[in-house]
Amino acid sequence: MTTETPLAGAVADDAAAEPSLFSTMSTMRAMRRLRPDPVPDELLDQLVQAAVWGPSGGNMQRYEYVVVTDRAVMAELAPLWKRCVDAYLATTGKYAPEGMDEAAYGRMVAAIEYQRDHFADTPALIIPCYQFPPPRIEEEGLRIYAEALGAEATERMGRIQERFSALAEGSCVYPGVQNLLLAARGLGLAANITIWHLFLETEWKAALGIPKDMNTFAAIPVGWPLGKFGPVRRRSVTEVVHRDRW
Repeated sequence: MTTETPLAGAVADDAAAEPSLFSTMSTMRAMRRLRPDPVPDELLDQLVQAAVWGPSGGNMQRYEYVVVTDRAVMAELAPLWKRCVDAYLATTGKYAPEGMDEAAYGRMVAAIEYQRDHFADTPALIIPCYQFPPPRIEEEGLRIYAEALGAEATERMGRIQERFSALAEGSCVYPGVQNLLLAARGLGLAANITIWHLFLETEWKAALGIPKDMNTFAAIPVGWPLGKFGPVRRRSVTEVVHRDRW
C-alpha cells in the first residue's frame, strides 16, 4: 500500500490537466461567424472573472470591462464597426500576410466581412479598459532613476514615454484578455480579439459612455459559433526560438 502526499497529488493533478489546457490553446481559432442566440449573463461573468484573474502590473488592478448585450446598443455600434473594418480592409488588411496563401486569406477576409455585415446580431461585445493612476514620483526618485539608466537611456525614455505608458497599460490588460479567450473556448463560445475600434475610439467611447480619459484596448465579439473549432495554423517553434542570443 502506498501513501500519496498532498504535493504528489497536486503534481499528478497538474499533469493530468495539462493536455486539456494545451488542447484548448491549440484549437482556439478566431471564430467570427456567430449565431445570434444570446449568451447567458452568468457565462459572460465567467469570462470577465477569468480576465480579472490575469496578471496586473504592480497588482494595481485598474481594469474595467464594458459588456454589451443590448440589441439597440449593438445596432448603434454596427455602423462604427463597419467603418473601422472597411478602413482596415482597404489598408493593412488589403494583402495577405507573408507566408499565408491567397486562398486561405480570402477565407479569412470572407469571415471578417461576414462579421461586419452581421455585427448588429452579435450576442455580446466586451471592451477591456485600463488607466494608470497619476504617477507619484519625487525629485529624489527621478535622480536615482537617471543615475540607474544613464544619460543616454534617460533621454531615450523621454522620447518614448508615451509608447512605454501604452505598453505598460497593455501588459496589464492583455494577459486578462487571453484568459478571457481561453475561458470562452473552454465554455464552447466563439470569440476573437480586435483593435479596429481604435480607428474611431472617440466615437466608440461616446456611444458606450466610456470616460474620455479611459483607454480601451480591444473589442471582443462573443457568441455561439456557427462553425467548428479546429487546429490553429502557426509557425513552428523551431522557426521562432533563438537560444541564448538572436
